[in-house]
Parts: sequence; structure tokens; C-alpha cells
Amino acid sequence: MSSMENQRRSILLLFSWIFMVATMAAASTTIIPVNVGVVVDLDGPSGKMYSSCIEMALSDFYAIHADYKTRLVLNTRNSNRDVVGAAAAALDLIKNVEVKAILGPMTSMQATFVVNLGEKAQVPIISFSATSPSLTSLQSSYFFQFAQNDSTQVKAISGIVQNFGWRRVIPIYVDNMHGEGIMPFLIDALLEVDAHVPYRSVLPQSATDDQIGIELYKLMTMQTRVFIVHMMPKLASQLFAKAKEIGMMNKGFVWITTNGIGDRLKAMESVLNSMQGVLCVETDVSDTFKLREFKTRWKRQFQQENPEIIDVELDAFGYRAYDAAFAIAMAVEKVGNASFGSQKGNASSFNLTDLGSLKVSQYGSNISNALSLTSFRGLAGNFSLVDRQLQLSTFKIVNVNGNGGRGRAVGYWTPENGRLVNSTNSCNVSAFKCDALGPIIWPGESLSVPKGWEIPENGTKLRIGVPVRDGFSEFVKVTLNLRTNTSDVTGFSIDVFKAAVDLLPYALPYELIPYAYPNGSSAGTYNDLIYQVYLGKFDAVVGDATIRANRTLYVDFAMPYTESGVVMVVPIIDSRTKNAWVFLQPLTWGLWMTILCFFIFIGFVIWVLEHRINEDFRGPPSYQVGTSFWFSFSTMVFSQRERVVSNLGRFVMIIWVFVVLIVTQSYTANLASLLTVQQLRPAVNDLNVLLRNGEKVGYMKDAFVYDLLIQRGFDDSKLKACGSMEEIDDALSKGSANGGIAAIVHETPYMKLLVAKYCSKYTMIGPIFKTDGFGFAFPKLSPLVSEITQAILNLTDDGLMGMIEDKWIKKDSNCKNSTGNFSSTALGLESFWGLFLIAGIASIFALITSVTSFLYEHKHVLMPPDSGTSKWKRIRAMFEIFNKRELSSHTFRSSRHTDSYTGTRHHEVKGSSPNHNWPESPQSCINHADTVSVSSRGQASPETNPTLELAITVQETH
Repeated sequence: MSSMENQRRSILLLFSWIFMVATMAAASTTIIPVNVGVVVDLDGPSGKMYSSCIEMALSDFYAIHADYKTRLVLNTRNSNRDVVGAAAAALDLIKNVEVKAILGPMTSMQATFVVNLGEKAQVPIISFSATSPSLTSLQSSYFFQFAQNDSTQVKAISGIVQNFGWRRVIPIYVDNMHGEGIMPFLIDALLEVDAHVPYRSVLPQSATDDQIGIELYKLMTMQTRVFIVHMMPKLASQLFAKAKEIGMMNKGFVWITTNGIGDRLKAMESVLNSMQGVLCVETDVSDTFKLREFKTRWKRQFQQENPEIIDVELDAFGYRAYDAAFAIAMAVEKVGNASFGSQKGNASSFNLTDLGSLKVSQYGSNISNALSLTSFRGLAGNFSLVDRQLQLSTFKIVNVNGNGGRGRAVGYWTPENGRLVNSTNSCNVSAFKCDALGPIIWPGESLSVPKGWEIPENGTKLRIGVPVRDGFSEFVKVTLNLRTNTSDVTGFSIDVFKAAVDLLPYALPYELIPYAYPNGSSAGTYNDLIYQVYLGKFDAVVGDATIRANRTLYVDFAMPYTESGVVMVVPIIDSRTKNAWVFLQPLTWGLWMTILCFFIFIGFVIWVLEHRINEDFRGPPSYQVGTSFWFSFSTMVFSQRERVVSNLGRFVMIIWVFVVLIVTQSYTANLASLLTVQQLRPAVNDLNVLLRNGEKVGYMKDAFVYDLLIQRGFDDSKLKACGSMEEIDDALSKGSANGGIAAIVHETPYMKLLVAKYCSKYTMIGPIFKTDGFGFAFPKLSPLVSEITQAILNLTDDGLMGMIEDKWIKKDSNCKNSTGNFSSTALGLESFWGLFLIAGIASIFALITSVTSFLYEHKHVLMPPDSGTSKWKRIRAMFEIFNKRELSSHTFRSSRHTDSYTGTRHHEVKGSSPNHNWPESPQSCINHADTVSVSSRGQASPETNPTLELAITVQETH
């Protein structure tokens, strides 16, 4: 039984072995080999390094994915460091080997030709080291740029420039597609941070040391000291070695390299000693365990295969080559067809002899689509494509400073926020000073940030143009010596410039060159002089040049060093006793009318408060009106004789008398000033008055003020050009009617000088136009602008500016300050409105209190129990009561005690004249009954109530 069981087991094992062998055989027959080309420079160590990375990538890939059906078969060709060699290699791979994709070539220029071949044959071209942005203009659907596009790093470079405030930068690049492709993007990025490129240094790809030296010596004669280097490592090594030799790696210089150099620093170890202080932009690759393990394996395998090469190090492009092999293997597996074939293309579409036999890849489109969708975690980080280009990655800013040839990271640029981030901590944007980069050791082992420009020691002096003009030589005066052909330039503007230069922390050699013809006459206008800076004939303009908008299109101005604005100078006259109505001038018409209205109002208020209880305010209507107004107006001189007996009236008068006292005292003081103090005023204080009256107005020759006056509306015949101060004085003295001018319009600094000389005759009005004052002009984005501006600020703070002004703009010590804005000396309502407000509120309060008290006391008249009386008659009755004496007042008690009751009452009723202004009303009966029933205390007795009702009833029946 056991033997039977053993036989059965043996048979099962035999069948299992046979099945396994059959399965393995079947699997081996389903492997699909796919030819893939590799075009690299096998004559150099870099090409061998990339080829080794690609081979190791495929080995690692299929070790992980042993079950995949496809296997890439590498066909490596040598490009021979030549564009034609790369194209020939690609053509051989496409035509003869029928590859389904090509990895390479290495350079951007080689890629241009190879991509065209791939487009025609529909074979994907995957470049892992060609970085030129111009490759995207090929718009090929079969070209994949796995290397980081150079245009993606320009923001990191401009961020460095912006962080240190450099305004001028010179790029140094190789004269080929690799060098030129980045320039448009770099220039735009620098302009966004207000940095200018005054010069571009271009070196041939095969430049010799002598050619590099000539170009570097040319750069040393320029002011800019910030250089951006973009070229391949071999040429960069020559450049930095030569720069070190001639002294351009010393203190004050700034060198920034793109990642084409930064990513290959390890391959430039032999010249790193010449690159101390350089800032390099590198592609940031995370130092993962997988990457470290691969470096170890690659180093061991590469040394075994290439024992003669001992100084090769892996760089970012090697990592990209590894990831590119992974990506193409994954894409080919996704297509996974059993037969990767090709079909012969239409020969009529290809005119070239060798290209006519090209076959169009049948599966190139599928592989291209699969590559576009491929994403994974590679050696160099996350791998994903957008429009067949690798997505943006983080850049690392490395400072080369002798750290074993590896450099030291001082910051990062991240695409997420688009700004620099410190290597130790994030930049605090809320801080006043944001240090986006860590400590940097600059060339010359300097720790201080270079200012980015220097005046070349072996360069020429600054050529500074100065204006030549007649008149106002206090600002700029040019004295020519025709015999020695020399000139002496002095003046306020020149002294300010010299003082500013003396405050600079460095020497600034310059020469002042008059803008004049050989005979000493001016060579043009101020606009012409400013334009010479734009043309490069002058390095600056120093003088009395006004900062104008049209001039800032061509130059930059330093901070103005004089007052701004255009003013008008007119004669002054004494207006004391020349006006018969001078007594009205102390107060404005608005205040006069306010006082008049308040006199009337106060008179009315006092009448309302007093006429029922004060005999002084009673009588016929005309007498009452006259008394009220007389009383009110007499308070102006405090001569009122009428008594005020009510408390409310006294309250109002206390406030009103205080108001009158303040106003009269102010009026007296102002009138005395007008009559006794010399009253100098401008002959005219408004330019529009001169325009309406057709007066002639002066302006300085060749000045922009002429255009301003024409724009204001002046006719050319009404404008007269003037030169010197003596000529202006003569024209103003004559006046417009006698062939002179009524006013001169010009800039504040000139007119201050004129008024200082003739302070007893003229005064300034304005400013009437806005300008920015005098300033020194420099070329656009010149670093001297900020330096001179800071020096001018220091001059002003230290008081040196005032001393220079006192030296040149001398003022007669006997002259009073005759400049400023002349305005009316009359007192206005704005000075007293608070007093009138208080008086008005007090008066209204007294009126409301009095009327309310009266209405409440006689509410039985307005609202009687018998509602049959009309409203109009009740109102008339109230007016009748309001017009009568209030006998209950204490002011009438003394007269009632001296007279008998009957006689007094008889005199009141019979002796008083009838009221012809009002018709007889029922309320008259009320008044009669009310007066007859007055008790000895002056109050109506209760017995009068029936009489009131009866009187109203009887009147209603009539």
C-alpha cells in the first residue's frame, strides 16, 4: 500500500515539474523585446555616466517587475559631441534599428535636429539634459523634456537680485541655443524686480582664455558688479579661472550661476578654488535612502566598467536619465502589443535621399500618450509631466565657500509660493527686514553684502554735463577761458552736488563739462541737455534742471534739492488810506450781515419777553418796533436806557452783551491796524485776473513755464520772455500798460532769488503750478540715483544745505519776509460763529420757555369746555391776550396799590382807546370780566367763571 502511495506521489511530482517547465517555456516565448535608442557623448565622462544610469535603471525596473511582458533593448550611439553626429546617430537608430523611442541627446542644439527626425518618424524623443526653453517652440508631440526647463529658474535668480536690492545685472552666457534660450525669460524676470541689464556678455562655445580675458577686462571698466553666468561647465571653468586671475573674484563682485553649472559643481572640483563666494542655483533633490543606496551601487559598477575614470560624480541629470529609463519602460509596458512593428512612410513626403526611406512608427503615438500619463516617485523626486515637460521643482541656492567642493545651502526657491525661503527658517513677511537667504560668504571672503556696482579704478571719469545760461548765475555759472580752453563751474547747484559727493563712502571721479558751443554759447535747451544722458554722451546732468514728467522718460532724477512749484512775482503796494470805505474792511460782508440779523433777532426776542410786563416796551406798534430795534442796536455802544425786568430777558442780554463786547473789541483792533500799520499787498494775487484783464505776463527764456501759460489760456502776444533779474525788474517797474509786464511767472528757486534782491518792491504769490523742484539727472536705473538721494537727505538733516543756500541766495537784512500767500485781513464769521451759536441757542431757549409758559397759562382759551367756538377765534383771542399787559406781573403791583380799584379799572376800560386793528371778539368780554374780577392779590376770582361762559354765549348769539 505504501509502495502504491509512493508511486502516486512520484507521478504527481513528475507532472508538476513538467507543468512548471512548460509554463516557464511559454512565459519565455511571450517576452516582447522593444528596441530603444540612446544617444549620448561617449567620448566624455558625462555621457558614460548617463549611459550607465540608464542601464542600471532598466536592470532595477525589470528586477522589480519581472512579470512584465516587454523588455527594452538598449541601442547606444555616440553623438561625438557634435550636432551632426547626434543627428546621424538618431537617423541610424530610426531607420536601421527601428527603435520605438530615443533617450537623448545631451545638448539643446543636438536635440533640435533629433526632435525633427522623431517628429517625421513619429518616434518619441526623451531628453534628460537638454534645458533650453527654445525647444518648446518646436511644438512636437513626440518630444519630451525631462530635464528642468531653464526658464523655470529665472524667478529664483531674480529673487536673489531683488533680495539684495541690486539694480543692474550683466548676464554672461554662451553663444548658442543653450545660452540664448534663457535670455528673454531672464530679462523679463529681472525687469519685474526693477533690475536693468545694461550689457550682455556673449562668449563663443569654443572661446580661448585670451578671448575670455578680453571680455572680462571690458566688464571691469563698467560700473556693474553683478554677473549671472549661464553656460556649460567646461566653459564656466575657464571663465572663473580667468576671473580669479585678473582679480574679479575679489571683494565687491557678485557671481550667480544657473543650474547648468550648479547641478554639475562636483564635476568642476578642479576650479572650485576659483569660485569661492559664488552663488549657484541647483535643482533640489531630496537625499533619500533610495538615492544613497543607488549612488553606492552606481559608483561601484561604474568604476568596474570604467576604471580609467576616477573623478566622475553623479549629478541631477544622471538622476533624470535614470527616471527617464523608468518612464519609457512603464510606457512601453502600458502599450504592451505583441508586435511592435513599423510601416514604411510615404516617400513623396520626404525629399531627402536618406529620409525618404524612413518608416513611420506604428506605435509611436501610443507610446507618446502613455508617457504623458506616466507618474511615479523617482530618484530625483516626484515624476509627472505637464505638456510633455517635467513639472516645476524646488531650487536650492548654494554658496561656494570651500566646503569640500560641495557648497553650502543658504536658501531655497519653491514654486508653491514663488519666493525665496531661508535655509534655516521661513522668511517672515511681516517683519520690517526679511532675510530670505542665510549668511553668505561673498568673493574676497567678505561678509558684507556688495552694493552691486563700483566706479572702475581704471575707468574714465564721469562726464557730467552742466547747463550754460544767461542770468541767475547764482545757481550755475560757467566761466570759460578761451585761451586755455578750460572752464570754471560754480554756483548753488554745483556746491550741492560737490557736498553730496563728499558724503559718499567712496571716491567718485568726475569732470564738469559745459553744454556749450566752442564760443561759449549754450548748445541747446534743458531738454536737449537731459537727452544727452539718454544718448550716452553724458553720465549725468548737474545744474538747475527741473524734474519734469517728459524728462523722466529718458533719465532718472535724484531727490530734489530745492523747493518745488511755479510761483508768480508781482509788485507790492501800500493800501492804507486809499479807500474811503476802510471802516468796513475789518469785518467781512458775511460777518456784517450776521451781526445785522442778530441785532434784529435779539430786538424781537427782548420785545417778546418784555412787552407784556415792561412799560418801556409798550405803546403803539410803531413805538414798540422802534424801541425794540433801538434797544438792540444801542447795545453795540452800551447806551441802552430801557430796563429789562424779566429773568429770561436778562439771561439773553447777559450773553448778547458779551458777544457784542467781543465783536466790537475785535473790530476796533483790526480797524486800528488797518489805519496805522503799513498795509503792503500784492498788486494782483490771482493769475486768472491777469488773464481776464489782458495783462502781459513774463517768463524766463527757454523755460517750460511758457507751455504752462499757453495751456492756461494766455495768448502768445501777452507773454514776454525775460532773461536776467535786472531785465525782470525793469519790466515789472514799467507795468503792462507801459510796455512792461504785470507779473513774472517762474519756478520758486529763481523767484526766491529775485524777491531776496528786491524784497521792498515785489512779492511771491503761489505756487500756482506744481513741479518737483531741481534734481540731478542720471541714466535710467543708475545706482548713483539712490546714493546721491541719500547724500542729499544727509545734507538737509545736517544743516549743510541751508548753509549753502545762505551762501548763494543772499537776502537784505533790512527786508522783512515778503513771500507767502497774501489773503484778506478782514475778520470773518469763522472767527465768531461759536459766539453767535451760543447767543442764538440762548435766545431760542428763552423764546420757547416764554411762549410755552404763556400757552400753558391760557390753555383754557385755546381749549375751552364749550367746543362751539371756532379755532380761528380762539387764536385771535390768544393774540389779544398776548398784546395786553400782564397785570399779574410784579412790575404793575405798585401802581395798583396807589390807585383806587374802581378808578383804575374805569381808566383801563373806558379811558383806553379802542383797538381798531382787531374786530370785536368774544375774548374781549373775557378780558373785561377778567380785569373786573381782579383781587387785591392781582388774581382773578373764581366768581368770574360764569361771566366767562355768559360772555362767550352772548357773543355767539350776536
